[in-house]
Amino acid sequence: MLEFSELSLPVIVLLFAGAAAVVGFFGVKLAGEADELADVTGLGEALMGGIFLGALTSLSGTVTSVTAAWNGQADLAFSNAIGGIAAQTVFLAVADVAYRRANLEHAASSLPNLLQGALLVCLLTLPLIAMAGPEWSLGGVHVVSWLLIPAYVMGMRLVSNVQKQPLWQPEQTAETRLDEVKPPVESSGGATDLTRRWLKFAGLGCVVGVAGYVIAKTGGEISARTEVSATLVGMLFTSVSTSLPELITSIAAVRRGALTLAVGGIIGGNCFDVLFLTFSDVAYRGGSIYHAVGFEQVYVLAMCLLVTGILLMGLLRREKHGIANIGFESVLILTVYVLGLAGLIMRG
Repeated sequence: MLEFSELSLPVIVLLFAGAAAVVGFFGVKLAGEADELADVTGLGEALMGGIFLGALTSLSGTVTSVTAAWNGQADLAFSNAIGGIAAQTVFLAVADVAYRRANLEHAASSLPNLLQGALLVCLLTLPLIAMAGPEWSLGGVHVVSWLLIPAYVMGMRLVSNVQKQPLWQPEQTAETRLDEVKPPVESSGGATDLTRRWLKFAGLGCVVGVAGYVIAKTGGEISARTEVSATLVGMLFTSVSTSLPELITSIAAVRRGALTLAVGGIIGGNCFDVLFLTFSDVAYRGGSIYHAVGFEQVYVLAMCLLVTGILLMGLLRREKHGIANIGFESVLILTVYVLGLAGLIMRG
């Protein structure tokens, strides 16, 4: 088995870059598969993006955080999970730039996406409570980690219900791009073809997951050898690299006209990313991971809550064109992220 600790720093950096490239290359293929599966299965873009695409593109990040936690690197595991949420929200602002017809949040505003955003705020608040509260553990894992999974499942069930029977709809405009959930499409290959599609979708995710493992191991080595804080490595390198599938799939979905899939994939993936903390808490054997990290993680968590709130305001405000068809929320999200990183670097 490859021992990363025995490799030179230049080789480590090359492996890190190579794994990030793999994540980006195979991530672009996931958007097309997800868009087709949304129609073939009748699930619709919001659910396909929020649950399946969001979870699968997050696989590399999951592997990164769990591997770091297993190696006792609590700060890296935590900052990769939460930092990925901030990075992916920024990527949505980048996708907004790629969509030239109108502000992306205006065109893709929908009740499922709004509800997923509210769910994300709730999920992000739970780790904050755990960090400030007592170290209540069950089986060596904080009780909040056990609560995150049922909270996620119940929240996504609400998203599914409101998509099937919405009691509220955003006002439709000439630039609105609705995701009309279609009945399952009968493909020429029948059940066999559908199984093949799902297997291909899962296979691409597995490749991304293996790349995530390499990113975790090399990211930890870079942190240890360069004396850069694990939080900065997680925020600047591992979280951005493992979030490349979200960037690629979002831009690819926008260019395919699947706007709800693009936004839903980011917000749904962010909701799933919070579960990294549950998996990492299980893998971390030094007690509660929430009490093993420093104040920097509170800073990162607060930044994620802020950019998520700004995104929700953008989906509700629905600014049609903004500056060069870019909404105020994209400008604010990019500004907050850059200033937040600058503050983190100054603290480090």
